[in-house]
Amino acid sequence: MRFKFLTKEWLKKLPRNTGVYCFSAKNGSAVDGKNNKEILYIGKATNIQERVKNHFSQPGFKEEIFLNKTRRIGFIKSDSEIEALLLEAKLIRKYRPKYNIMWRDDKNYFFVARTPEDFPQIFITHQPQTRLQVTGNRLQSLKSRKLKPKIYHLTPKLVGPFVDGKALKQTLKILRKVFPFRSCKKLPNRPCLWYQLDRCLAPCTFKTGFARQIPSAQNKIKNRSQKNARNIFQVLKGEKNKVLKELEKEMRTAAKFREFEKASDIRDKIFALTKIISHSRLPAFENAGLSGQAKIFDWFKIQKELKNLIRTNKEIFRIEAYDISNIQGQEATGSMVTFINGKPDKNFYRKFKIKISGKPNDVAMIKEIIKRRFGHKEWPFPDLVLIDGGIAQLHAAKSEIKNKKIPIMALAKRKNELFAESREPIFLKNLPREIFNLVLQLRDEAHRFALAYHLKLRKKRLIE
Repeated sequence: MRFKFLTKEWLKKLPRNTGVYCFSAKNGSAVDGKNNKEILYIGKATNIQERVKNHFSQPGFKEEIFLNKTRRIGFIKSDSEIEALLLEAKLIRKYRPKYNIMWRDDKNYFFVARTPEDFPQIFITHQPQTRLQVTGNRLQSLKSRKLKPKIYHLTPKLVGPFVDGKALKQTLKILRKVFPFRSCKKLPNRPCLWYQLDRCLAPCTFKTGFARQIPSAQNKIKNRSQKNARNIFQVLKGEKNKVLKELEKEMRTAAKFREFEKASDIRDKIFALTKIISHSRLPAFENAGLSGQAKIFDWFKIQKELKNLIRTNKEIFRIEAYDISNIQGQEATGSMVTFINGKPDKNFYRKFKIKISGKPNDVAMIKEIIKRRFGHKEWPFPDLVLIDGGIAQLHAAKSEIKNKKIPIMALAKRKNELFAESREPIFLKNLPREIFNLVLQLRDEAHRFALAYHLKLRKKRLIE
């Protein structure tokens, strides 16, 4: 699949479909895959047009660098969010874009790992050089308990990189329905809940008891485990059609030898795999929290109400909410939660350990975390900020981000009064229901996140 390109002046011509987009430094209409310098950045989106516009409307520190070099925008439409996720990883591997930061910091990206064992374990890792320590029994199909357990270090096979960890987890969860696999680090002594849900083939049943004395059953599970792991890796590499062709071939062979039950099972797998790849929606997809055009329409409606409330014509995609938690100034913590298009995105959550000491001062604490947050120019700036507190906290936040031209609101807990842009406070209950729900969700999530960190620090101090 190849990118179709438009110039920056024709952003409105970009599709509103799910798919993958790129920023190119080349003026031509095509990209040579051998020249990696032509592609600057690759991303995926539920709505390509809106995502690209968002890059230009509120660029972060790093985005500004490649946006200045961009000459054309490329896009490839996909049929589903899973396909976009897999295509993004495939294209990043192919073009190695300079400004996809994986080539400088692998911890920002995700890989799916598969251990080279008889019963492969499949898991997600940040580290592409992960090495696992396993015992000899696991390598030798658990044939004999008399074998002296030796320690082996294995380097798993990897597929990636993937940018969106939440979407990747959801994709593996969906694929597991079709190709059950083992996810436990150490084989338990008896089957777990994943086996009861038909999401694992339970190789642990051969570890103890009567089952371990049946080599044919053990070999059957071993072959199925390895085949399922291979199929999952092929799908994650974007080779879905290859997997489907193999399954169709197996189905025809089973039918030829009158193994109709086996053929029926394979047919069901083919239908399930086709359906989930083409139609599945990922709740965490593209950090946007969008699921279909209906939710895009809903967010546009909420966005319109927000723009009227804060008196702005700028688009609102990213909202950040801040709160603090402490007991008489002790173990004080601050939180930043981020909502993209009205939905929480934990990839952008940040927590702060308050540095100021002395008497508790909520206004000073808010001012500190706002100053520290906006000191990170590499983090994308928000389109709207919500502070937990009253007019004092609002002015404290404004003093730290006054040059950024970012709208700020503050919500006072006692009467749920909303302060926005130096206007008289508005009772939250008098606002449209969509705004009421969104603001409370932002406030509560920021409070939850700050409190969780505060309790963690208190617990740590008690243990010490």
